[in-house]
Amino acid sequence: MKNFEVISPIDGSTYLQRDFADAKQIEKALKQAVSAQASWKNLPLEKRIKLCRAAVSYLVDRADTLGEEITHQMGRPIRYTPGEITGSFQERALYMIDTAEKALSDKHIEDSDDFLRLITHDPVGTVLVLSPWNYPYLTSVNAVIPALLAGNTVLMKHALQTPLTAERYAEAFQEAGIPDGVFQYIHADHLQIAGVIQDQRINAVSFTGSVKGGTSIQEAAAKRFINIGLELGGKDPAYVRPDAFFESTVANLVDGAFFNSGQSCCGIERIYVHTDIYSSFVDAFTGLTREYILGNPLDPSTTLGPMVSVRAAERTLEQIDHAIRAGAMGCIDPDTFSSHDPSSAYVAPQVLINVDHSMEIMTEETFAPVVGIMPVRHDEEAIDLMNDSKYGLTASVWTSDLNKGQSLAKLVNTGTVFCNRCDYLDPALAWTGVGHSGRGYTLSEMGFAAFTRPKSYHLRKKI
Repeated sequence: MKNFEVISPIDGSTYLQRDFADAKQIEKALKQAVSAQASWKNLPLEKRIKLCRAAVSYLVDRADTLGEEITHQMGRPIRYTPGEITGSFQERALYMIDTAEKALSDKHIEDSDDFLRLITHDPVGTVLVLSPWNYPYLTSVNAVIPALLAGNTVLMKHALQTPLTAERYAEAFQEAGIPDGVFQYIHADHLQIAGVIQDQRINAVSFTGSVKGGTSIQEAAAKRFINIGLELGGKDPAYVRPDAFFESTVANLVDGAFFNSGQSCCGIERIYVHTDIYSSFVDAFTGLTREYILGNPLDPSTTLGPMVSVRAAERTLEQIDHAIRAGAMGCIDPDTFSSHDPSSAYVAPQVLINVDHSMEIMTEETFAPVVGIMPVRHDEEAIDLMNDSKYGLTASVWTSDLNKGQSLAKLVNTGTVFCNRCDYLDPALAWTGVGHSGRGYTLSEMGFAAFTRPKSYHLRKKI
C-alpha cells in the first residue's frame, strides 16, 4: 500500500505518515455513503442540527490540541492556531446551523381549495469535499456543515499537508453519534480523486485550492452534470484614499498581507495608495512590518512562522528577485530577521515599491509574505488597476467617507468588497469569486444551494 509523509515546515522533520486508500477502501466508502444517505436525508432537520452542533462543540473544546497539530503540519504560529477553531470555524459552523431551518424550509406558492404548490430543497446525494491546508478547518467547514444539514452524506479528502483535519472531523462526528457512512474521509492522490469525481455516486464537488487544481477538477468532471464549486484564490487589492483612517488602515493592511505568512486566498497582495499620503503610508507600513517576529511557530512569542514548505519559500524568493531585477525595490532587509534562511521555509516579510503591472508580483497570486505598493493619482486610476486582474475574490477600499467607499465598491469586479476591513469572511454573506477566483458560492442562506436541488410539487386536490 502506498503512503505519504507530512513534512513539518518547522524543522523539515517527518511529523506523521499515512497510507493512501486503496481501491477497495474507496469503493467501500462510496457504497457506505450512498447507503447512509437514504436514511440520513429522512432524519428530521432538528436532529441533523443537533448532531452537527455536537460535532462542532467537540472540535471547539479541543482547540488547543487541534491548534498545535495545525502548527506542526503547516507552520502557523501557535499563538494563532487555536483561534482558527474557536474563532472563524465556530462562527461559520454555528451561523450555518442557526440559519438551516429558514434556508431549507419549503417555499409554499399556493395552498388553496384547488391546489397545493410548493418547492422543496432536496439533497443532491453524496458531496465530495476537497479542502486545503492553509486554513484546514475554517475552509472545510464552509461545505461540510451545510452539506450535512441539507441531508447529504460527505466524503472528505483533505490536503496531504493537513490530513489530521479529516481524521479529527471523523472523530467529532463519531462522538456526536452521527450514523455510520454519513461523514467519511479518504487519504488519496490526484489520480484517485479524479476517479472518485467520475464515479456516478458522487453528486457534487466542493473544492478550495489553486487554479491548476480547479482546472483538474473540471477536467475530471467534464462528462458529468453535477455541481462543482471552485474557490481558487485571488490577487486581492486594496485602495487607500487620502481621507482614510491612517493608523488603523496601516495596521489592518499589514495584518491582511502577512497573517499566516500571506498564505490566505483573500489576503492583501497589492495596495494602491493615493499620492498625497503614499510616502507616509509606505514608511508606516514598512515600520510595522519590521515588528514581526519570524521564528519557530511553537514559540508563543513568534508572530510570523515558516511558509508551508521549502519549495513554497523558494518560489516566493524567486518572485521577489524577478520583481527587483525588473526595477522594484525591497523596503525590508531580510537579514534583519534572524530566522530568515533562503534554504529553509522561513521567509522574511517583504514590501516592494517601484512596482507596476508588468511584474508578476502585481498580477499573479503569490500566496506569500510579500506585498507590492503603488501610488495612484485618483479614484479612477485605482479602480482601473484593481480591476486589471484575472482574479476577483475580494477587494477593499479605505476611506472615512462611507458613501464614497460604497460607490467605489460598486465599480470593483470582485466577489466580495470591503470598506475599512479586509481578509475576513462574514458567514451571513455569500462567499464567491469571479474570473480565475472560481465559481459557485458558499456561506449565507444561499450557501445551501450548492448542496441541494429544487423539487417542485404541483398537486391538484380534486378533479
